[in-house]
Amino acid sequence: MPWVFRGLRNGIITSRWPKRADDYFDQFPAAVRVVAGPDAGAPPRAVSAAQACPTNAISIEPQPRLDRGRCIVCGRCVEVAPEWFAWETGSATARLSRDTLVVGDVAEDDEALAELRAALAKRVRRLRRSVHLRHIDTGSDGSDEWEIQALTNPVYDLHRLGIFFTASPRHADILLVTGIGAAGMIEPLRRTLDAMPAPTVVIAVGTDAVSGGLIGGGYTGGVGVSGVVPVDVWVPGAPASPFSILHGILLALGRVPLPEGRGAPC
Repeated sequence: MPWVFRGLRNGIITSRWPKRADDYFDQFPAAVRVVAGPDAGAPPRAVSAAQACPTNAISIEPQPRLDRGRCIVCGRCVEVAPEWFAWETGSATARLSRDTLVVGDVAEDDEALAELRAALAKRVRRLRRSVHLRHIDTGSDGSDEWEIQALTNPVYDLHRLGIFFTASPRHADILLVTGIGAAGMIEPLRRTLDAMPAPTVVIAVGTDAVSGGLIGGGYTGGVGVSGVVPVDVWVPGAPASPFSILHGILLALGRVPLPEGRGAPC
């Protein structure tokens, strides 16, 4: 019975987040941010970073901006132009609006975000202690699925929060969607959402589901799932980390503060 002694030696390894801070949640470099460059406009190194980006996530006019919904977190821009791009620590990457995934010199509409938050809160009001997730892969490379599966391990232990996976969409409250939205999966995705009891919440998990990522737009089709189903929460990353996915789920349920720093904790 070596597992008994191993358990006694290791103690409790399950994260206490969100009730308590977690160093891994706070320190993991889950995204890239745009920092203030030395000059106005777009200097040559920022242009080189945009050219090096494999998914065209960087625009340089009038100022460098980065679309996290297209970013695969490869870090090439950080290496090429560190005066413009840097790693951002923290797994609170999920957003309620696709537009807010674009970072840089971008105006933010606080009123629109507040309306989105209020509308989503009204829909999930009935979801209390027992929430069920249905996951559907619409054509991914498999990495997002590994991260979702990790939510059930002893470190993250999704069940401690009263959140469970279900095999039937008839029992599901939240639909987790991964993959590019390949042509062959469009109808199964629609049928899955139609089979879920209203009101439903849809979460796009990973860059593939948000924008198609690296593999979208080819012969299989698919540049994200927002054109097929209405997305409520966007979780960028290639793949999105388990903590980022968990943050997106709790954001949908109104159980974490707004990631933009607005509003009170729920």
